[in-house]
Amino acid sequence: MSKIKILVIPSDRTGVSKFRSVDPHLSLQNLFPDDFWVDVDYEPQLENDEYLKQYDIIHYHRTLSPNYDLSKKVAPKLKKMGITSIMDIDDYWLPTIDHPAHMMVKQNNLDELIMENIRLAEHVNTTTPIFADEIKKLNSSVEVFPNAVDPREKQFQSDTQDSDRLRVGWLGGSSHMEDLRILSGVVGKLQPYIDKLQFVLCGFDTRGSITFIDQATGEQKQRPIEPHESIWYKYEEIFTNKFTTVSPQYHKHLLKFIDEEYNNEDDVPYRRVWTKPITTYASNYNKFDVSLAPIKEHTFNRVKSQLKVIEAGFHKKALIAQNYGPYQIDLINAAKYGGGFTNEGNALLVDTHKNHKMWDKHIKTLLNNPSLREDLGERLYETVQKYHIDVVTRNRAEYYKMLVDKNNKN
Repeated sequence: MSKIKILVIPSDRTGVSKFRSVDPHLSLQNLFPDDFWVDVDYEPQLENDEYLKQYDIIHYHRTLSPNYDLSKKVAPKLKKMGITSIMDIDDYWLPTIDHPAHMMVKQNNLDELIMENIRLAEHVNTTTPIFADEIKKLNSSVEVFPNAVDPREKQFQSDTQDSDRLRVGWLGGSSHMEDLRILSGVVGKLQPYIDKLQFVLCGFDTRGSITFIDQATGEQKQRPIEPHESIWYKYEEIFTNKFTTVSPQYHKHLLKFIDEEYNNEDDVPYRRVWTKPITTYASNYNKFDVSLAPIKEHTFNRVKSQLKVIEAGFHKKALIAQNYGPYQIDLINAAKYGGGFTNEGNALLVDTHKNHKMWDKHIKTLLNNPSLREDLGERLYETVQKYHIDVVTRNRAEYYKMLVDKNNKN
C-alpha cells in the first residue's frame, strides 16, 4: 500500500494549532514514516483541483478557509473528488456573553458559520466525549482525539525546586475572568497562613487594546490598553487579596509592569510570571506545587478539553479542580464525604455549590499534608499516560487507515 498523503490546514501559527493540527500530524509521520506523508500548509490552494488531488486526507481546524463562502464551496467538492476530509474543533462555537470573544462572534455570525461547517463536514474530530455528544446533534460522524502531550518536550519535564512555601498556581489566558472570580476571597481566608504560601499567576500580559466611544463624535475607537486596565491586573487582585498580602515595596515593583525579577521572588506570598510562547508556557508548572482549575458552569466550559488535567499530570502536580464538565472525565475526588481520603483519588474536587468554602479548605489540606500532595501528583501522572502523544497518535493512525480504506471501497 502506498503512503497515505495528508494535508493539514492549521487555523493559526502560535496557538491552538500546536495541539490540534501540527504536533499530532508531525508525530504521525515520525511514528509511521512508511505509512503517512504529511504536508502542513497555512495557505493551501483550495481552488486548485490538481493541488487537492495530491492528498488522500485533508484535515482542517474549524474551517478550510477564513473565507467561509470558499470553505462552504470546497467541502462538498472534496467528497466528490474522493478525498477524505476531517474538520477538527476544540471549542464550542458560541462563547458565553461574558467571554471577550462573544461580541465578535455574534457580530460576524461566526457561530452559525461554524455550525454550518460542522453540518457540511464529512467527518469531525474533537477533544472529549462530552463535546462529541454535543457535535453529534449536527453531524453523526464524530471521533474523539484528545489533546496530547509529548513528555520529551522540555516544557513538559518536571523540574520543580524545593521551597519552604506551598506554591499554589494558575496558568491560563485572558478569557477566564468569570472562572477566576470563583476564587475571590480565597486568598483572604488563607491570610493567616500567608507566610507558608505563595500564589503564582502565570501568563501575565499587558498587551491589547480597549474600545471606547469618543464623547465628542460618538465614534467607536480603539487605543492601547493601560497596564492597570488589563484583565491580568484584575486577576492579580484576586491572587493578592487586592494586594493586601504583599509588602508596599513589592506592590510598588508590581505597579511598574515590567518583566524583571524582584529580589527574593521565590519567598514572597505572590509571584507574577509573565506570558510565554506556546512552545515553552508549560514549563511554568515547575514554579508551583498545586495547580488550580476553577471553571464556571455553562456549556462553553462543559465541552472544553481537560488540558489542565493533562498538563498538571505530566508535571506530577496536585490538582484542585471544579467537579464539572471536562474535569469529571479523568478525576476522582480523593476527599471522602465526612472526612479522610481515598487511595484511588487523583485530585481534590470542588462542587460548585461549595465554591464558598472548599477551595481554601483544600489548599489548607495540602499545606498540612505534604505526603497527600505527592500522592495526588503521582496518581494523576499515572492517569494521564493515555494522553501521551504516542498513544493518541497510534489511535489516529488506525482511524486514518480505516477512513481511507473505506473510501477506496466506495
